[in-house]
Amino acid sequence: MPGHFEPLPGGGAAVALDDVEISIIRSLAVQLLELIGPGPAEDAPDDPLAELFAEGPSEPPADPVLRRLFPDAYSDPEGAPGPKRAEEERAYSAEFRRYTENDLRAGKRENALAVIRSLDALDSGGKEAALLKLSPGESQQWLSALNDLRLAIGSRLEITDEDDSDLLYHLPDEDPRKPMVMAYLWLGGLQETLVSTLMP
Repeated sequence: MPGHFEPLPGGGAAVALDDVEISIIRSLAVQLLELIGPGPAEDAPDDPLAELFAEGPSEPPADPVLRRLFPDAYSDPEGAPGPKRAEEERAYSAEFRRYTENDLRAGKRENALAVIRSLDALDSGGKEAALLKLSPGESQQWLSALNDLRLAIGSRLEITDEDDSDLLYHLPDEDPRKPMVMAYLWLGGLQETLVSTLMP
């Protein structure tokens, strides 16, 4: 899928997407929304202050994709702290998560919704591809959503470093992971060209 973003005069970005590409991105964004789940407002009382000060979870999510999207804030990059240090890091991470995860989830939901809304507003006018034009703000939301989608797919594919993604290029066509790999690589190309359009 050769689509790539190009800069628009005055800021923002544009990309031509055909029906298949639109369907793939929209489907992935909807799945991301379902994975992230509803916001606290769904279960919260009518008091807006209660929602504002609602605490989030303190434990990391059980789903590995959500753990990748909402990682612990404190961890030893060297990997082997002592037991007391590990306990402190867990406590700091739990406290940080309690006060930030709801906002992070809301931001990721908004970004995924922005992608869905902009795709739903597209009209190809009978042409093979529709031209998606994004404002600078929408471009940032798309960039964040593309990053989240790649993190989610990469987690499902168990990609942990660049060597893992290099191996994906050599998967045989009959490998059941191949469609997910193709989506992962294509979204990476879209993300890369979108980044380049937003650089001064």
